[in-house]
Amino acid sequence: MSENRDSSINLLTEEQCAIVNDTLSSVNNILITVHKSPDGDAMGSGLALKQYLQSLGKHATLVIPDACPDFLHWLPGYKSVVNYSKRKDEAEDIIKSAELVFCLDYNQLSRVEEMQSSLEASTAPKILIDHHENPTIPTIVSASHPEATSTCELIFKFIKQMSGTDAITHDIAVCIYCGMMTDTGGFTYNSNRCDVYVIISELIKKNIDKDYIYNKVFHNYSAWALKLRSYIILNKLHIVDSLHASYFSVTKKEMHDYHFIKGDLEGVVNIPLTMKGHKLSISLREDRDKPNHVFVSLRSSCGFHCRRVAERFFNGGGHDDAAGGQLYCSMEEAEQTALRAIIAFKDELK
Repeated sequence: MSENRDSSINLLTEEQCAIVNDTLSSVNNILITVHKSPDGDAMGSGLALKQYLQSLGKHATLVIPDACPDFLHWLPGYKSVVNYSKRKDEAEDIIKSAELVFCLDYNQLSRVEEMQSSLEASTAPKILIDHHENPTIPTIVSASHPEATSTCELIFKFIKQMSGTDAITHDIAVCIYCGMMTDTGGFTYNSNRCDVYVIISELIKKNIDKDYIYNKVFHNYSAWALKLRSYIILNKLHIVDSLHASYFSVTKKEMHDYHFIKGDLEGVVNIPLTMKGHKLSISLREDRDKPNHVFVSLRSSCGFHCRRVAERFFNGGGHDDAAGGQLYCSMEEAEQTALRAIIAFKDELK
């Protein structure tokens, strides 16, 4: 482990470092896991850690519960990822043979959904690196830092603390920057700490092209995706003007009509927050595979925090201003729930 440490960005205590070092020295097959519907932070942190562990001579595999958006398929190392929903038998073998499991970007095993029972059955020790509150996963080391921009920020600190910045290659830097960028909306929220930009400067020293990364993620939609987004804002956005809040819904039929692919609606929930004084935006999207299952995303601004809304009304949670959940009902009932949620917080939303 590198002796040249900056205490301002250390992730682990000395005791945790010792545990990680001892564990890594005694294992070879390492499993990296992330949450269902992996986003830029999940994929970025998973791929960055995978490449770092491989540089140590370890056999590391990233297994994701299901597909990630198409606009992340360009990330370095993506082709080696194992999708549990598509290659279940292979993924199960990897889980069973794992000598160590990293849990990245999730705080509860329920977040991996179909993979949960297999991970619970695994006797391999687990290390958690995450930025969600109140982790419940049994681990030998838990690096839980809700104040962080992203899990990718924590992976940067982990690698630097363990091996120094020389261990951060160009490809690792690309993955880390992508996750930090996507989890902060292009550094427009939850990114007001000085050390965030110290990390960015370190990543740029690895000759990453941050403009290229931005374009690959945010300027990568099809014409159908743009039409779907326009349709939602024009026809489906319900604004509760007096309460500075809104909600919109997307049905299976609408997704079919607009040739929806995963990622086409990424960030749409943020658009209503561009209205002056708007405090809460709620997105409701039907599950294309299961009846009476609605995915919920929430975003907030102007001092109102949506996590409480997610916890109280949508069986969810997350960060103060970016949360999610799910409902098991029809879309009509989901819309009624969204309106009830807004009215329930009317005193704070006015």
